[in-house]
Amino acid sequence: MERTTELDSLIFAAMLRQGAVALGREKNLINDLNVFPIPDGDTGDNMLMTLKAGVSSLDCFAKLAMTAQTASSGMLLGARGNSGVILSRIFAGLAKGLQGVEVADTKAFADAMSAAVTEAYKAIPIPVEGTIITVLREGVEAADASQDINHYFETMLQAMQVSLDHTPELLQVLKDAGVVDSGGAGLLCIFRGMNEALCGQTSEEELIPTSAPAAPAVDLDKFNEDSKLEFGYCTEFLLRLMRSKVDLETFDEQVIIDYLNRVGESVVAFREGTIVKVHVHTFTPGVILNEMQQYGEFLTIKIENMSLQHNQNLSPLTSHLSPLTSNLSPQKYGIVTVASGEGLIKAFHEIGADEVIAGGQTMNPSTQDFLDAFARINAQHILVFPNNKNIKMAAEQAAELYKKADIHVMPSNTIGEGYYGIGFIDRDNPNVEENIASVTEMMESVTTGLVSTAIRDAEGEVEVHKGDYVGYSGKQMLSDSPVRTEAAMDLCRKLDASSRDVMLVFYGKDVPEEEAEHLVADLQKEYKNLEIILNCGLQPVYDYIFVLC
Repeated sequence: MERTTELDSLIFAAMLRQGAVALGREKNLINDLNVFPIPDGDTGDNMLMTLKAGVSSLDCFAKLAMTAQTASSGMLLGARGNSGVILSRIFAGLAKGLQGVEVADTKAFADAMSAAVTEAYKAIPIPVEGTIITVLREGVEAADASQDINHYFETMLQAMQVSLDHTPELLQVLKDAGVVDSGGAGLLCIFRGMNEALCGQTSEEELIPTSAPAAPAVDLDKFNEDSKLEFGYCTEFLLRLMRSKVDLETFDEQVIIDYLNRVGESVVAFREGTIVKVHVHTFTPGVILNEMQQYGEFLTIKIENMSLQHNQNLSPLTSHLSPLTSNLSPQKYGIVTVASGEGLIKAFHEIGADEVIAGGQTMNPSTQDFLDAFARINAQHILVFPNNKNIKMAAEQAAELYKKADIHVMPSNTIGEGYYGIGFIDRDNPNVEENIASVTEMMESVTTGLVSTAIRDAEGEVEVHKGDYVGYSGKQMLSDSPVRTEAAMDLCRKLDASSRDVMLVFYGKDVPEEEAEHLVADLQKEYKNLEIILNCGLQPVYDYIFVLC
């Protein structure tokens, strides 16, 4: 095998693709490394979708720095879940470390990997050792940069494996579950794939497609010769700033953003290197495109008729397009939340959410999903209720990117907290901080209980058997039974439902309505002073969601 002494753009792009291929082969095994005995393992999926977003954005660049930056930008927008966000920050740090580098020798790449470690730790307010960041750091610290890049990778991978095997000794929760850290396992898998490409072990049929997936069929009859263009065009493009048109060192992209805000709506625009990414709603996309060409040339353009989208959409639960309202002042508050299941999504809309992003456990939305939701809301302050700890980082990353409104990511970690929190917002209160403080305090009084199916045996306060129904709240397993309703009843007792005033019950897509009604009747007999409200949530994963307040 020929040894690699210099890393160029072409090799690095192949390494990223093969990293995605390797992760795709092992993602289900990585998903299964979840700590809790319920179907919540999605680390492999989140990391793969994040990495694919970076790979799909790759183009043929002469400089390694530009390839690294483009991949990083794609991962930034495609990041899903905590593991995906951290992965995007790892490659953002790598890109920073490679700034200005056309071809990297071993020392230059090693320095860039050190920058990746720094960026990964910065992404986490309170870094926890025994996780993906530990595996990265210990691998980079032990890697030998004195020889060629192959040797660097070989020594780094060996150290990452040792670090991964040691994660249960650093985190008791991993030791109790008998697993290693899933994020660290995913990262090791990616870098092993990158090493495969470095050693020339790739084949064309193995590489994942780098083109965007085919768009769904469009019913053109939904916008005919008598229709009115009420919603304008959703216009997105990547603009490469050209040295022949602007001074790249001094050019301020704010001139583009200010122009877009004058002529369009729902603007999301930011610069990465010499590329400006733009999302804007407008009636005249051609005018905007012509204006942009004074600064550069287009890499990609997408223009969609939003009136056609609106008319074609079969489900009112997933259609939130609003007519362009350039003449209207923004409202004080906008609300974005995340939920899965048509009934649950409908309930959130009815309680006051402006945008409900479809997602949740095992299907985390991306940073781009949040940006798109923000762009559809005309508000000064947008309150975001993630309803899941694994979604919060993507929401926070989107909040940092979005400049059209002030984004406030609320500490809602459960469906119950989000539901009651949204219902408690006073849209007439001019004091935003006071409003947020009141909602936050209210959410602290809410308890959410969940019933799902155990995917493996587990020991703890409650002995869990694979295939049984388990009731839990937060990280605590509270009930186990082969009968779903028995697990649910026992869970409510453990949650001390008798001390609460109201209980909301959302039943999932696999639960017959008759069963749910019988369960509520039994609950009402046991808790005569408790107001119980049954809702058809149709949510996946959770057979029952109990919200107590």
